[in-house]
Amino acid sequence: MKYLGAYPAALRAQVEQLMAQGRLGDWLLKRYGGVHGIRTDRALYDYVSGLKSAFLRNAEPLAKVAFDNKLHVIRNALGTHTTISRVQGSKLKAKREIRVASLFKEVPIEWLRMIVVHELAHTKEREHDKAFYQLCTHMEPDYHQLEFDLRLYLTHLESGGPALWSAAA
Repeated sequence: MKYLGAYPAALRAQVEQLMAQGRLGDWLLKRYGGVHGIRTDRALYDYVSGLKSAFLRNAEPLAKVAFDNKLHVIRNALGTHTTISRVQGSKLKAKREIRVASLFKEVPIEWLRMIVVHELAHTKEREHDKAFYQLCTHMEPDYHQLEFDLRLYLTHLESGGPALWSAAA
């Protein structure tokens, strides 16, 4: 249960019990609705831009937002934020990008929002410190619960459980 390693032992024991009984997937399905409708990079860009304009109006604009098929496997990350700097003439130009693992094409909207909020927060706060998590909870009040539930889903998948949502469903 590598995704739950930092949580208390009593909580991990409850999760292990749900998994042993084969009820973790059912619990998640009851807790969350169906898969969201954001399928393209353009739709994702529009979604992220809407959140950014609602909460981070003064942050630098985003040059690119995209789903990334390789992100989860290679970098062991669910989303990334990058700043690419280029010299143009005598000026240094910076472009900001957010990439979201393709896994998030087929999950409830709450989890996509949580990942987007996480990556947007990095545009203001680089480190995972108190100020970072305060910004995350400002943008998404249920941020910590959503992160925990996503970790439960990743644990479910890691243990060989089936994907619970799909775009075809």
